[in-house]
Amino acid sequence: MSATAICLFASFFILLFLNVPIAVALGLSTVITMFAFELPLPSLPSTMFSSMTKFTLLAIPFFFLAGLIMERAGISKRLIAFAQAMTGHYRGGMAIVAVIAATFFASMSGSGPATMAAVGAIVIPAMVKQGYRQDQSAGLLATAGGMGIVLPPSIAYVVYGVVAEVSIGKLFIAGIVPGLLMGLFLAITGYVIARKHDIPTLPKASRQERWKAFKEASWGLMAPLIILGGIYSGLFTPTESAIVAVFYGLFVGLFIYKEFNLKQIPGLLIESAKNTSMIMLIVAAASSFAWLLTVEGIAEEMANMLMGFADNKYTILLVITIILLIAGMFVDAISAYYIFLPIFLPILVAMEIDPIHFGVLMTLNLAIGLVTPPVGLDLYVACGLTGLSLKQVSIGVIPFLLVAMVVLLLVTYIPALSLWLPGLMG
Repeated sequence: MSATAICLFASFFILLFLNVPIAVALGLSTVITMFAFELPLPSLPSTMFSSMTKFTLLAIPFFFLAGLIMERAGISKRLIAFAQAMTGHYRGGMAIVAVIAATFFASMSGSGPATMAAVGAIVIPAMVKQGYRQDQSAGLLATAGGMGIVLPPSIAYVVYGVVAEVSIGKLFIAGIVPGLLMGLFLAITGYVIARKHDIPTLPKASRQERWKAFKEASWGLMAPLIILGGIYSGLFTPTESAIVAVFYGLFVGLFIYKEFNLKQIPGLLIESAKNTSMIMLIVAAASSFAWLLTVEGIAEEMANMLMGFADNKYTILLVITIILLIAGMFVDAISAYYIFLPIFLPILVAMEIDPIHFGVLMTLNLAIGLVTPPVGLDLYVACGLTGLSLKQVSIGVIPFLLVAMVVLLLVTYIPALSLWLPGLMG
């Protein structure tokens, strides 16, 4: 490995070890390396600025805003009530409710932590009341929250599409089957836990109660159909779909459920701006890191090293999966795309690995990273919702984490799981 690569990665990991924020660590390690090897520093600002001016990234603030509006509009609690009316009387019913609700909210918000926060605040207390352990309830919701970046529309797919220069619409379609498969496996795990601990079922809802719950939730159920249907039919782009989601959430909150008022909008705009500014700071810093990897030939050098470990794509995919699982413990998904894609993209070309398939499996890897300590963001959201320590939530997440890894291996080695639907839809 070259001296430039050693300096870049050593300074980055030292800064992470010192608990420096990820965006600062990425940017500062780039500056340190450029200064140490007398590289042209004036080119850095333009690189960082140009990375943030891509039109597609406009989807990020609007998806954040749409998720906040739909949560405040009362959509999430109605989706939970509907799921409970339909499946609450089955063994493990509340676990199934949690997964169904997370699935629907994930397909509106595009964010793992937002899904965890919106659904977990209601479902975790309900699961505990039914007899589930609090740490297991938090673990299930934290893992299910990861579906927020696997199922479309996903902020993670938007960033991957920008970095890898592939169709975001195809990524959205490709993420549907793996995301639903992950939800199915999590629901089955919740069912097994319920049987093992003999957790009682809820009373079966009557036909009238189910119909009432469906009518109440119907506007929320329509949201994914409108957002994703518009993208797949060609009515609007993924970026425009985020804006449609915002106006749909406003319409439902103001005129249908009437739980939202215009006075809340300034606060939500500020919150969305804060979330977006954090993401864009990471994008700017990570893009400078990725630029240095590319121009100095570090990415090509490391890609050749990786390909030296194996001569077939199946072993390479296993090595990449291990690298991403470890990386997910320390860096967020946005940073991981910018750090690793310059290294992995030449390998994809050499090994004839479909970049759409790789985008889904990489995102699934990083979704698992949301629930692996020490930097699993969904774990911290779960701690905030329950008052449990990080250690307690980390123990509760173990069975669901293992199941998520099984899904990851299936998606990695059965490309049809992610490529079948885009192929079917042309």
